[in-house]
Amino acid sequence: MTPREPAVWSDPLLAGTRFGDVRWFEVIDSTNRYLLECASEGAREGVVAVADVQTAGRGRLGRAWLAPAGSALLVSVLLRPALPAGRTHLVTLAAGLAAIEAIDTLTTVRAGLKWPNDVVVGDRKLAGILAETDGAGAVVVGMGCNVRPAALPDELQGIATAVPVDRERLLARWLAAYDARLGALDRVVAEAIARSATLGRRVRVDLARETFDGTATGLTDEGFLVVDGRVVSAGDVVHLRHDGNGG
Repeated sequence: MTPREPAVWSDPLLAGTRFGDVRWFEVIDSTNRYLLECASEGAREGVVAVADVQTAGRGRLGRAWLAPAGSALLVSVLLRPALPAGRTHLVTLAAGLAAIEAIDTLTTVRAGLKWPNDVVVGDRKLAGILAETDGAGAVVVGMGCNVRPAALPDELQGIATAVPVDRERLLARWLAAYDARLGALDRVVAEAIARSATLGRRVRVDLARETFDGTATGLTDEGFLVVDGRVVSAGDVVHLRHDGNGG
């Protein structure tokens, strides 16, 4: 779809950061898709797209991300990181850590990182992150973070959660925290270990051609998960309960 002209948005917290071009849409198909298109047209690093509603929001593995208007912070950023391909997962971890810092600052909620790309409270999903590359050096990182508990449908009450926080305040805090971490990616793995909700857990890893269970024991320098000595660079990870079922 062709989005309506976005509003220009700014916040004093973003002064001096790379995120000086924030475009807020009432409705758009996908903020990630929009920024990938901007990247193909030569847009510089730091463009941000925010939406009240996405009609075709994307999650990992082609899943849809749908949320009622105003019930989630729906945001994507365009990055051009000078990183080898094997280290680009660090920008995803950094996005999750920035979300956790913003939530720490604005609420009393204690969130954690569920590898590879979720922010959770306990075992309930608060935010999801999706990084997509254009094959030419650009990376678009999108985040959907639930901010209206009453908007969660009944079927998600046991697996999802929300923090009642103003979207604009959360956006500003997230972008400021993300900018700082993008400038210090060598520190991201240590912080991700400290805020991990996955390490030490029994997990089920779903890969394209196999599934296996094991204990998540660490992260590599690239931010990949180590499960019983095996390095997992991509895949779905399910936290297992003592009965072996997902939780």
